[in-house]
Amino acid sequence: FPTRRSSDLDGALAELLWRPAGGAKGPFSEEVLADRSTFVRMSGRETFKHAVRSMSDACDRALDAARLTGQDIDVLIPHQANLRIIEATAKHANVPMDKVFVNVERYGNTSSASVPIALDEAIEAGRVKEGTTALLVAFGAGFTWGSMVIRF
Repeated sequence: FPTRRSSDLDGALAELLWRPAGGAKGPFSEEVLADRSTFVRMSGRETFKHAVRSMSDACDRALDAARLTGQDIDVLIPHQANLRIIEATAKHANVPMDKVFVNVERYGNTSSASVPIALDEAIEAGRVKEGTTALLVAFGAGFTWGSMVIRF
């Protein structure tokens, strides 16, 4: 997986995607409801940049470890955050969009479930079968990321 920078681990990116209240820090109350502090806050542009960079780095590492290139991949199954992140990741990995499984338009961002849901749908659609080489990559909560290459 990508070499992490200390700033990625020290909470410095927390306010790019966070929820100010909720749980023990700010239990639900009339005040919390009124100030809407239980709603997620996101710096979209910065989150986008970190997601693309992290998913791209993760793809590079998985492909390198498997001694493959994007041209060897039959299907890319990325985290379904939004189409722009998916397209940028595919471009970086050198996987054409016709080899990328996308379902974000049907479900939106289903968080940590997005890759397993997409994988299941890709199998059901016949895009993943015996002999298929798939690259799975995700980016999510806490600015964590990961990837793997699987041969079915």
